[in-house]
Amino acid sequence: MITLSWLLLIALVGGILAVVDGILRLRGKGGTVVGIIELVAGGLFLISLFVPIAFGSLVLAVVTVIALIIALVLRGKSGIALTIVSLVLLVVWIVLINHWLIIPVLN
Repeated sequence: MITLSWLLLIALVGGILAVVDGILRLRGKGGTVVGIIELVAGGLFLISLFVPIAFGSLVLAVVTVIALIIALVLRGKSGIALTIVSLVLLVVWIVLINHWLIIPVLN
């Protein structure tokens, strides 16, 4: 049974935006390798939220964040707003899931 919480919602939105950004990078010119890595890492992260995967959702979130940072550096023709929003949401999720910052409503 899946419990709907703020942490799950933050992770879902961040992961979906990362997958959408990866798809947009694949459709555009340049950044194809980064788009593939971002798409695979984001997709596996979304799957790991519902199904246990060997690496775990935290490792896949870190891989997705690294792919998003590389995508920011190698901008290409894609916009950066989607990448930044996804990056911020995933970093916030990583911080909150590790209890590095405790917010009573979220944790």
